[in-house]
Amino acid sequence: MQQSNILPKERMMWRLAVLGGAGAAACWIESSWERKHFVREIYELSSPKLTEEKTFVFLSDLHDNRFGPGQRRLLSAIDRIKPDAVLIGGDMMVVKEKADVTDTLFLVRKLTGKYPVYYGNGNHESRMDRKRKVYGDKYDLFVRELEKTGVCYLSDTSVMLPGPIRLSGLNLEKRYYKKRAGSDMEVSYIEERLGAAKEDVFQILLAHSPLYGRTYARWGADLTLSGHFHGGTIRIPGLGGLMTPQFHFFLDCCCGCLKTGDKTMIVSRGLGTHSVNIRLNNRPELTVVRLKPEITAEREGGRG
Repeated sequence: MQQSNILPKERMMWRLAVLGGAGAAACWIESSWERKHFVREIYELSSPKLTEEKTFVFLSDLHDNRFGPGQRRLLSAIDRIKPDAVLIGGDMMVVKEKADVTDTLFLVRKLTGKYPVYYGNGNHESRMDRKRKVYGDKYDLFVRELEKTGVCYLSDTSVMLPGPIRLSGLNLEKRYYKKRAGSDMEVSYIEERLGAAKEDVFQILLAHSPLYGRTYARWGADLTLSGHFHGGTIRIPGLGGLMTPQFHFFLDCCCGCLKTGDKTMIVSRGLGTHSVNIRLNNRPELTVVRLKPEITAEREGGRG
């Protein structure tokens, strides 16, 4: 009988290498599939400040990802929801090298043909503005093209919506994207850009990074909509998101609905990836926010 020349230890290492390679290939195949198949996440909130029901779709961190030709699957899903408006939380493109905004503008034009659209900045939009030596007037051209579509561009500005709702878009400076978890922001930073929050209406804040959720709440945001962390890239049951694209590990604010007293922050897992192009157990998210009036004793008495 011919005996193998591979020693038992070497044979075991070879088998482990084969298994490891097969496991890595399976993870890559799963990740590739997940990145192209989003799920709809629905959040329902009520407030005594609201006088009527509203449904919003929230889009964040698309990073030029495509869901079918002409974004057909994404647009069809939004049409089925029939939102009162589409809110965009930034990072719809990847601003590196060319900073191509073609896909972003295409999607926005399709949306504004059917819905009111409100657009807030993420760090990639802000990078175009900040690095003008690299991108020239690309940011100004992008904003002008957005406004031509009918978008309401919320760059450190606020608008009033029926509800009554005040919707505000906050720009975060580079230093707030560079800070690590646990770093704080002063309420004065928000007040300098947006003024004081309106206490008598429902205040929604578009703020791309969720690291400063407590500050957003202290400012007065009844609802903050954030993204930025892509759900933690790889989600591990019982532990949460493994790692953000900024290399924060196991942050509790990677995604989902977070409460600070009576204030709420919803963090989208986002619709795309960049740099770390991996998603495992972490499908892209189409976020739906349903707002309803809360029946208080005062209102109940008024009905009588």
